[in-house]
Amino acid sequence: MNIIHRRGWEIPDRFITPEHLAFSRRSLLAGAASTLALAPGAASAQRVTDVAKLPDPSADLYPAKRNEKYTLDRPITDEKVNGNYNNFYEFGTAKTIAAAAQVLAIRPWTLKIDGMVEKPMEVGIDDLIRKLTLEERTYRHRCVEAWGMAIAWTGFPFAKLVELARPLGSAQYVRMETFMDPKMAPGQRQPWYPWPYVEGVTMGEATNELAFLVTGAYGHPLARQHGAPLRLALPWKYGFKSIKSIVRFSFTDKRPKGMWEALQPSEYGFWANVNPQVPHPRWSQASEEIIGTGERKPTLLFNGYSEYVADLYKGLDSERLWA
Repeated sequence: MNIIHRRGWEIPDRFITPEHLAFSRRSLLAGAASTLALAPGAASAQRVTDVAKLPDPSADLYPAKRNEKYTLDRPITDEKVNGNYNNFYEFGTAKTIAAAAQVLAIRPWTLKIDGMVEKPMEVGIDDLIRKLTLEERTYRHRCVEAWGMAIAWTGFPFAKLVELARPLGSAQYVRMETFMDPKMAPGQRQPWYPWPYVEGVTMGEATNELAFLVTGAYGHPLARQHGAPLRLALPWKYGFKSIKSIVRFSFTDKRPKGMWEALQPSEYGFWANVNPQVPHPRWSQASEEIIGTGERKPTLLFNGYSEYVADLYKGLDSERLWA
């Protein structure tokens, strides 16, 4: 999420993650019990430490081979800079939420795929990513706050998940939802936000070649503050569309309303495509600050990806495509 009001059927047995790589629910529960036995302040700190140290069972899949089709006009943002400049409202409203986000428990992690599909299913994240071939792509990232980065994501095309889901012909949109756990994520205790975080895209957007489901970055599994273990990257849209820590994909014939659209529809809409000529109600979008360098660059239409996505929006002149 990239908004701050101040400055995106059954799994065959052979795809099941080997037992030695899987996380034991029993072990996790035992760890939780030990944590609860500590004093309240110490318990919180201990939980963060313990969860952050848990090994990622997909680590052997990284680094993945880079897809050289997706090149950049700027250097990749330094990983330390990127890792310490994040929006993740579930863990706080400051950019420096990386430490707080380490409490995010990313295993076990189950994805629900339902709605207008041939057969609803649930699949573990490790089963899914071992079934699909991962690749690295370098993408520009543009926040609605008028700043940008360049990131080396690892993951797989969203179209691959759509193919797995086998949606019905009547499905027009994909609605995505993040986790909901106020005990773990203090930001979700704030009643003025319509939790959980929800976002949606059209079927055409989901199956566009740029739409990318991210499992890693910078050559290793995705950091918690980036939305581990699975987030979306839609490089032609403002960053709030790239939903983090996804737990559900629902195929539907009704346009989903994202969390920020539900909160403030006059400022944040469904489409949220990047356009330098259309300002945010409270600031210009004509240029962007490149985080890590302080340099300002002119904003590019569709964040520079017009050749890939412009055709998606032909005939939609009556829609508010740019906010």
